[in-house]
Formats: sequence, structure tokens, C-alpha cells
Amino acid sequence: MNTLTIKELKLRNEVIEAFPIMKQLRTHLEEGTYLELVMEAQEVDRYKILALFDDDKIVAVTGFKPMTTLYYGRFVWVCDLVTDTNIRSKGYGEKLLTYVHEWAKENKYESVALSSGLQRIDAHRFYEDKMNYDKVSYVFKTPLK
Repeated sequence: MNTLTIKELKLRNEVIEAFPIMKQLRTHLEEGTYLELVMEAQEVDRYKILALFDDDKIVAVTGFKPMTTLYYGRFVWVCDLVTDTNIRSKGYGEKLLTYVHEWAKENKYESVALSSGLQRIDAHRFYEDKMNYDKVSYVFKTPLK
């Protein structure tokens, strides 16, 4: 019998343990940079990183932060959401994202928002069809030299 649990990762070793799954989404990151960015985001931006465990194995990871803007008001921004590519379509992403929704409601946030790469067609289908998200904008980015 599999036991699913969700745990916030706060300690360095816990954050590092999630790296192999996060690397599947954030392929450009090396472990040291990943750890440095997570630690800074936790301290500065109230970033939370959570893992979904099936028994004692991490199967999905999410990172999110509570925010307030004039456009969205009080909301939670999902920065990262990834399920191990070897075991997708088992409801792990849905369980983790539903947890984020519940956390947001309990903490008096009005909505949950995220962006998804243009090439991630399966993810878009998941967000729109399974999780009931609406496409509300495009995200634009420019590097600063």
C-alpha cells in the first residue's frame, strides 16, 4: 500500500534531495546554483518548496510564493511544478497543486497563478482541462546585460 505525503522542504539536505526531480523541469540548473537560489528565495521571497512522497520516494515537487500585486491582488504564484517523468499521469501533479490551492485558501489568498513554457503542451492541457485554469495573459522576459 502506497502512502502519499506532502512535506515542506526547509533544510538544505531536504532541498538537495528534491534536486533530481526539479532538474527535470529546470534543466539549466546545477545543484549548487539550485540550492543557492532556493535558500535565497526562501529567505527573501517567502518561497516554499514542497515534495510529494510516495512512501519514502519523492515523486513530485512544487515551489510557490505568496504575493500581492495590483493586477491579481493577494495570490499565490506557482514558480515550479514537476512530476518525475518516469511516473507521470498518476495524479501526483494534481495532488500537489490541489495542496497549493488549499494552502492559499487557508492563508486568505484569492487565487493561484502560474506560467508555463510555450512548448509544454501536455502541461497546458493539464492546467486547463484537469485543474480548471484559464489562460489570462502572456509572460514576457528580457535579459538585462
